[in-house]
Amino acid sequence: MAPSTPLLAVRGSEGFYMVTGPPSFTENTTLQRDFGKTCKVFAFSKDGTLFAWCNGEKVNIVNVASTELLHSFDLPKAVCLEFSPKNNVLATWQAYTTAKDGTAGMPNLQLYDVKTGKCLKAFIQKKMQNWCPCWADDESISARIVNNEVHFFENNNFDTIANKLHLQKVNDFVLSPGPQPSKVSVYVPGSKGAPSFVRLYQYPNFSGPQSALANKSFFKADKVTMLWNNKATAVLVIASTEVDKTGASYYGEQTLHYIATNGESAVVQLPKNGPIYDVVWNPNSTEFCAVYGFMPAKATVFNLKCDPMFDFGTGPRNAAYYSFPGHILVLAGFGNLRGQMEVWDVKNYKLISKPLASDSTYFAWCPDGEHFVTATCAPRLRVGNGYKIWHYTGSVLHKCEVPPNAEIWQVSWQPFLDGTFPAKAITYQAVLSGLPSGELKVAKAYRPPALRNKPITSSKLHEEEPPQNMKPQPGNSDKPLSKVALKNQRKHEAKKAAKQEAKTDGSQESTPSPALQDVPHSTPPSMTSGDPEVDKKIKNLKKKLKSIEQLKDQAATGKQLEKNQLEKIQKEAALLKELEDLELGF
Repeated sequence: MAPSTPLLAVRGSEGFYMVTGPPSFTENTTLQRDFGKTCKVFAFSKDGTLFAWCNGEKVNIVNVASTELLHSFDLPKAVCLEFSPKNNVLATWQAYTTAKDGTAGMPNLQLYDVKTGKCLKAFIQKKMQNWCPCWADDESISARIVNNEVHFFENNNFDTIANKLHLQKVNDFVLSPGPQPSKVSVYVPGSKGAPSFVRLYQYPNFSGPQSALANKSFFKADKVTMLWNNKATAVLVIASTEVDKTGASYYGEQTLHYIATNGESAVVQLPKNGPIYDVVWNPNSTEFCAVYGFMPAKATVFNLKCDPMFDFGTGPRNAAYYSFPGHILVLAGFGNLRGQMEVWDVKNYKLISKPLASDSTYFAWCPDGEHFVTATCAPRLRVGNGYKIWHYTGSVLHKCEVPPNAEIWQVSWQPFLDGTFPAKAITYQAVLSGLPSGELKVAKAYRPPALRNKPITSSKLHEEEPPQNMKPQPGNSDKPLSKVALKNQRKHEAKKAAKQEAKTDGSQESTPSPALQDVPHSTPPSMTSGDPEVDKKIKNLKKKLKSIEQLKDQAATGKQLEKNQLEKIQKEAALLKELEDLELGF
């Protein structure tokens, strides 16, 4: 059976509603639009079959296909919702509040059984960070941080702690995706001169000094981001400091580390200095892409040995997004950048399109692997809110702009299980669309009237580096050289010509003419004055004049001469007169 069309859920000041994905792009009428402005949050289940939202009064769960209301919970202040991977549990969170007399408040993290609607457990979770428990993909285990421990529960039984991982000042953890056995990565920040570290464990082997699968310590880390690959064989760790002590960056300092479950670890060497904007795994788990460096930022794909596989050069970008099949990569510059995108064929490293999504604050691939959505949402931007649905070839297939006094707060695709949509062959021909193309149009720079008829000189702040397969090969000089390169080339050519001339003069002096080859060596090769002192003067004068000629050639190529060299050139006429007088004297 062919997979159904993904839905796009939209939440804003005009309520929330769903739009049918490509190719129709019509509002879904089976699930009626909620016109209330108090919709605070919504969430799809991992397989996209269930949908939950809070309308400011209740949290409702519906079946997406039948639109049947399954459960309704009296939680008007809920601001976070999340389903467990197998749709057995719905987690809700609301801000923690204490009583007026200072006594402990009510539990604010609730876990509900989706089938029965019963509250399985309620916890006190004061911080929004890491509010939701983490589940293994089969829900056999789940975990959450409590003080200095990670508590593990089995089979959604939250009344009994099945295991504990105790580490002093543990700050964060991430469970691995994929089948059992589950692995967990934990981060402990450094203190009192001790380094920070990340350790990998396999559940439930937490005791003993040799229980860790891998360990990586580093000093420069105030916070970390840990990214497992889909096969749970390795973790990428982005370690960040709040302040860059060298003063090179306002945003602190970042380093990228690779840790494998077999115990191997390495620091990923990034060729360009500067912040690390984004790091993403390819869904095939064999490579990852990093966007890094001071603007214009570089983007590079690395393999599991942390060796660079392909360099995309530099450009205005700060994010990378792989399609779900992993065959297309989008490099984009959102937020404070213009919204330029580069869509790449990952297998052949060939550029497919370069669309422009101005003022975008959000990007997400459609589960079909062919389309993606870009959106301008509040509160990041409160004007020009709306969204666009694109084909990866750069065509805008659907566009929605809300009225000037309205806002969009959240946009999200309906998820589907991996493998639902098979990867299709990549096409480079733009898909037909009735909407204007999103191709980047470069505006011409303003030129004052006095300069409009004169040659254009380069005024770029940065020389952008092209991708490695678009760089000019050695020997191919089709691209005009820069001023510095041209000057160096002239200097090199002048030096080569001077050396060739000196070699020619030397060979002429050392090689006798054909007419004199049979003459005995005692015969003088040239005329002399008979006075050794005069001959010596003539030889020195010729040497000085030759040196002056070389200086004049260098000056002609644009080389800046020293003061004493310029004075030497000015003496040329006097030296020529002196040489002429000496040669006329015999």
